[in-house]
Amino acid sequence: MQATATTSPWRGQRMQVVLSTVIANLLLAGLGILFALPFFWMLSASLKVEADIWIYPPKWIPDSPLWSNYPTALGLMKFPLLLYNTVLITALSMAGTLLSCTWIVYGFARFRFPGRDFFFVLLLATMMLPAQVTMIPLFILFRELNWLNTFLPLIVPAFFGNAFFIFLLRQFFMTIPTELDDAAKIDGCSYIGIWWRIMLPLVKPALATVAIFAFIGNWNDFLYPLIYLNDESKFTLTLGLATFRGVYTTQWALLMAASVVVLLPCLIVFFLAQRQFVEGITFAGLQG
Repeated sequence: MQATATTSPWRGQRMQVVLSTVIANLLLAGLGILFALPFFWMLSASLKVEADIWIYPPKWIPDSPLWSNYPTALGLMKFPLLLYNTVLITALSMAGTLLSCTWIVYGFARFRFPGRDFFFVLLLATMMLPAQVTMIPLFILFRELNWLNTFLPLIVPAFFGNAFFIFLLRQFFMTIPTELDDAAKIDGCSYIGIWWRIMLPLVKPALATVAIFAFIGNWNDFLYPLIYLNDESKFTLTLGLATFRGVYTTQWALLMAASVVVLLPCLIVFFLAQRQFVEGITFAGLQG
């Protein structure tokens, strides 16, 4: 009787843990399906004719999938050319973001100089400035530099840092002991060597997080390419998607097919680097 009395509360607690875990997983699965519904609808619409897209109730699986929508859509939007432009802009912007932000963060996290905290707070204050406020001054600046209708306005600003990425990386850099810097200096390593050989390899999760954010931000950017690019030969994929929308009609099936193809790289990158992404956000948040 005594053994039964002692094991009964333990079984009750175990059942509560199992029940709460099941309920939490069901809620997460439901939310995941809810958030994935727009993607499933887009995928379904990309395989239909125009007349079947807006029927109610919606038919998620078409009777005869129209796979020809994909080659037709990619051919109309000149996919290879737009893909090259987008990859070029995204790759150079990511490289500029990683190099500039890590170098700036190394200065804020490792060097003590007068006004360091003031300048860091001033840098963070720029995050409260809406992008619409600087849009016209930047356009005038790039016009005076004769950079309009080139990729330079979309690439060069990345080499001057990003306030959010700098804040995220600084929180991660602060977790690295300064004794490593001292040991490297004793061995004759320069500041650039410490930054390149010691700091960067130790902050790979944070770099992966910044790289994912930079990739998705540049890959999905629509507004700034729309402002600075005029020639269709220099358009990005997001501008190519806009060509399916006319003044009076929109080719929805072709637009959905092209959107699925454009979205796939973002999904692939996120799932492949999901572990590093979560680690970077978690460690930076704990340090903050």
